[in-house]
Amino acid sequence: MAITPATTIVQHTSDDSQDRIVRLDAGPADIAELKRLLRSGARFGNEQFDEDSHLDEVIPKPWGYEYRAYVDELFDCWALHIDAPHGTSVHLHPRKLTYLLCLGGQGVTTGLDGTSIPLRQGSIVRIAPGAFHGTRNAGDEPLELIEVESPRNKFDLMRLKDDYNRAGTAYESSSLDASKHPMRKVLSFPHTRMRAHTPDGRFRFELRTGMDVFYRRRAEDLFHIPLCVSGAVYADLEILTGRPEDARRVHTDMQYLCVSVATARAKTA
Repeated sequence: MAITPATTIVQHTSDDSQDRIVRLDAGPADIAELKRLLRSGARFGNEQFDEDSHLDEVIPKPWGYEYRAYVDELFDCWALHIDAPHGTSVHLHPRKLTYLLCLGGQGVTTGLDGTSIPLRQGSIVRIAPGAFHGTRNAGDEPLELIEVESPRNKFDLMRLKDDYNRAGTAYESSSLDASKHPMRKVLSFPHTRMRAHTPDGRFRFELRTGMDVFYRRRAEDLFHIPLCVSGAVYADLEILTGRPEDARRVHTDMQYLCVSVATARAKTA
C-alpha cells in the first residue's frame, strides 16, 4: 500500500541561533503507519505510577542507557546517553508531547519522511503526539539529551523500526541498580521525585523559582524547563536556555526544572 509522504513541519525561530526550537509534527504518513500498527494488533500501555518502580532505576538500552531525572503527576523528564554511532528506534508516542534538549555531543533526529534535524548543545526539538522519530549519535562522543514528556506515561510507545530487533516490542522491563544516585521525594511538592545529578556527575538538576532564575543567571545553566499546569494543558512549553543571547522573559511566578553543567563544587556536594 502506498503511503502519502508526511507533511512534517519544521520551523526555525532563527536561522543562525542555537536557541531555536524545531517542530516535528505528525503528518498523513505517521497516521497511516500508526493505523497499520494498531490493525496488526500492536498495543501501547499505561504506566502504573505507584507500581512500576523499575522506572526510577537506570534503564539499559542497546544504544546506551537512560534514567529519570524528574517526575510529577504531569511531567516526566529523562536523561538519555546515546553512544556513538548508535541510535534509538524509529518510534512514536501516540498520546504525549515530547521535547528533546541537547546537553552535549552531536546527533540528528529524523522524521518518517526523512526530515533530518541536527542536534548540538542548546538544540530544542518539539515532537508532537503521533510523530514517528528516531535519534542517532552523529559524532564521536556520547550524545547527551533530556527528554521532557507530558502527560507522564513511559509506556506510551510504539516502535516501527529498530537496529536491535525491538520493532513492535514494549518499553523495557529490566533495570540497573541506581541506589548510589537515587530518586528522592521533593517534600514541598506532592508526588514529585527527582535526582540531584546524572550518574556520571556531569550535569545537575535543580528546582528553582522563576524569581531566582531571573535574578541569578549562571554561566553553567543549560536549560530552564517550566513545570506549569498551563504548559501541560495546552501542550506547549517555553523552554529557556541559559545562553546570554536568549532574551526571552522568565516568568517569575513559575517553578522551573533547571539543568546545568555540574561545577567542581556541585560534584563534591
